[in-house]
Amino acid sequence: MLFAGVGLLIGGIDDLLIDAAFLIRRAWRGGRRRLSVMTLSAPSHPGRMAVFVPAWDEEAVIGAMLTTALDRYRHSDYRIYVGLYPNDGPTIAAATAVARDDPRVRLVIGETPGPTTKAGCLNTLWHALLAADAADGCVTKAIVFHDAEDVVHPDELTVFDTLIEGRAVVQLPVLPLVKRGSRLVSGHYADEFAEAA
Repeated sequence: MLFAGVGLLIGGIDDLLIDAAFLIRRAWRGGRRRLSVMTLSAPSHPGRMAVFVPAWDEEAVIGAMLTTALDRYRHSDYRIYVGLYPNDGPTIAAATAVARDDPRVRLVIGETPGPTTKAGCLNTLWHALLAADAADGCVTKAIVFHDAEDVVHPDELTVFDTLIEGRAVVQLPVLPLVKRGSRLVSGHYADEFAEAA
């Protein structure tokens, strides 16, 4: 019983510290308004943004995701790099249907047949970005990661462009969309995002 009590005490201390840090930060911030897209200043040095989308067996969603991103993004200088696998013809075909009409979409077909780890695909995209930057004579300011199922926000690249200045990493909150017909799966992901937030 004593052992369990000590375990609960230790487990509760970290929660107490997180809550205390939140309350101290909130008190320190005082009456300052929260940052929003409307109150965010423009980036002092606007730059090119790269969006990395690793895609294995994503033929059902990749075309719609890319089309939606191209239609929504309000940023003036970005490229979408889609990581593909040589043995995933349907996903290549779906991504090619969008990429052939827009040079901002760059298809990167890796040498290794899929599936591989997401990290392996992202490394392939990284090398493609470095080669493209060298060919274009520019340096990409930041990289944004998305999954093929993601719905992008129109202003996210502008927010990243502004907030990355003077920082190494910027993470925006994710809003999970719960589908009525798939509450078990989408509800599970919503719970995971809520726990991570």
